[in-house]
Amino acid sequence: QVQLVESGGGLVQPGGSLSLSCAASGNIFSISVMGWYRQAPGKQRELVADITYTKFINYRDSVRGRFAIARDNAKNTVTLQMNSLRPEDTAVYYCNLQQSGSTYWGQGTHVTVSS
Repeated sequence: QVQLVESGGGLVQPGGSLSLSCAASGNIFSISVMGWYRQAPGKQRELVADITYTKFINYRDSVRGRFAIARDNAKNTVTLQMNSLRPEDTAVYYCNLQQSGSTYWGQGTHVTVSS
């Protein structure tokens, strides 16, 4: 069993920065993919960015160049540095881990971008 605990998030003005962190516990395999999803009110959950154990990274187009995902395999952590935040980035952000056909989610953390 895998558990994911997120930290970070909050309220920031447009153009500002926030950092999210996620710590995974349990059996984390070298085939795992860790990432961040988000869900805005009234919208479907969407992938923001993910990273494989071997550090292959995928970003959704709207965040590429503004967000940076990183992973520490020794500590089983994944972080998301978010810069140049926009009001449309407002959402609940969820940490995600996928391995061996199973998917795990964190509890979610709120990010609000507003002046």
